[in-house]
Parts: sequence; structure tokens; C-alpha cells
Amino acid sequence: MAAISFREVRVDGVRSLVRLAGPQDAPEAVVFVHGNPGSGEDFTDLLARVGDFARAIAPDMPGFGKADRPEHFEYTVPAYARHLAGLLSALGIQRAHLVLHDFGGPFGLWWASEHPDSVLSVTLFNIGVMRGYRWHKYARIWQTPILGELFQLLATRRATRAILNAENPKPFPAAFVERMLDDADWGMKRAVLRLYRNTRDIATLSQTLADRLKPLHLPALVVWGKGDRFLHHRFAEAQREYFDVEAVHMLPECGHWPFIDEPERVAELVLPFLQRRMQGRLPGSGSAQG
Repeated sequence: MAAISFREVRVDGVRSLVRLAGPQDAPEAVVFVHGNPGSGEDFTDLLARVGDFARAIAPDMPGFGKADRPEHFEYTVPAYARHLAGLLSALGIQRAHLVLHDFGGPFGLWWASEHPDSVLSVTLFNIGVMRGYRWHKYARIWQTPILGELFQLLATRRATRAILNAENPKPFPAAFVERMLDDADWGMKRAVLRLYRNTRDIATLSQTLADRLKPLHLPALVVWGKGDRFLHHRFAEAQREYFDVEAVHMLPECGHWPFIDEPERVAELVLPFLQRRMQGRLPGSGSAQG
């Protein structure tokens, strides 16, 4: 697997740590965008594997991971999309294959809807265009003034560890959970509250993305942990309405983070899809579907 390096990039004064793999002078790249709670570190395994045949990046988005948590940042989906656009511009990336998870879905898809000539494919992990979706219980708590603050104050390492594992079909690797807990300072918790409160109207957001993306017929791969208790697996097949979906892979033993639950299986599904869509891919790249 390719070596991973790091670079700090500032967009309008907001710093993101970006993980890099593969040839960093290529104008085309695989771009991993994480959600909540998470960071670019979630994709370390896939990032290194993709780096064997393509340029790949995995940034920490504002409020998360090792990125800044500025008070002045808007913490809205369009603001995150603008930050992503600034990152890609600063890194000289002109064309992107998006790999999206959780809130990284709206961030990346909003960017794609505004840059249709720059997006070449999308890989969707338990996310997509979510028409008809209703927010999960934790989102509703975070969206409620005072209650959300109290919940965040009481979200100790022990309590958060217990919640994460209780909501997943199998226990997470300890290193994954501890790294996530290390990032969960008050700045991140404040960012979560603001992001969810600014995104209460998921219906309008979903309809806007549907209207913008459906005419683009973007090539897509959908990988969904069937045991996801936050985003029901019925939304996996629904992505065929909005994208040119090559395949929908349902993983019955996985939850909201399938690439953490079963990294080898996920790599078998995702890497061939990306290889087939990379312009100027390496000779002899595999193209068999997992």
C-alpha cells in the first residue's frame, strides 16, 4: 500500500489537515469526505490502497479531526462544500472521484452539484440523496437547544464508547473509538450542534440535491451496512433514482461504518470501481466486480 503523507491547507483562514497518497501532481484524484463524528483518518486503509494506482486525499473538515474549529465558520452544508472547493483548488485537483460517508455525503454532493464538470464518480457509504429521511434520535437531541448542550456535556469518553458500540452490529476496533474520542473536544461538540441545527430541514436539502444531481447521471457505487441504525438500508437502492448506479452492495454484518467493520470486503468492492473510472489508470488494473 502507498505511503501516506500530510499537509495543512488553509481556506479563508480555516486550516484543514489533509492526508495524501499517490502521485500528488495529478489533476485527477479520489477525494474522501468524512462525516460526524469522524475525520479523514477514518479512510486511512482505503486511502493507502487507492494511492497504489491514483492520487488520493482525505481532509479533516472544519470542526472535526485535526482541523480548526473556528467560531466564525458557518457550519452549513454549503459552507462545507465551499471549504471542499477551496481545498481542491489549493491542491490543484481539477477532477474528483468522491468517496462519501455520513455528513460527508451532503458536503460532497453539494460541491458536485455546483461543479458538475469536475466530478467523475461517487462512491456512497451509507449516504446519498435522502428524500423521505427523518433525523435519527441523536440528531434530534443535538438540534434541541439546552438539551443538546447537556447531552454534549454528559458525553464522556465512557458514555460515548458505550453508545458507539451499542449502536453497531459488532464492536468497533478499540483504536478507532479511542482516536474518535481524542478528537471530541468541546470545539468539535460545538461544531456538531451548529451543523445539525443548521440542517434541520433535511427535506429541502434532499430535494435540492435530487433536482441538481439527477440530470448529471453520475457513475456511482453504493456500499451500505445493513445494520445501520441511523440511516436505514432502504435508502441504498433508492440511489438508483439519482445516479447511474453500477451496483448496490448490502453488507449484512456491518453498521454505519462498513469500511471500519469489514475493511477487506469493502476494499474488494470499491477499488475495482475506482480503477475502472480513473483516467489514465495503470496498465493491468483489475476490473472484476467484487
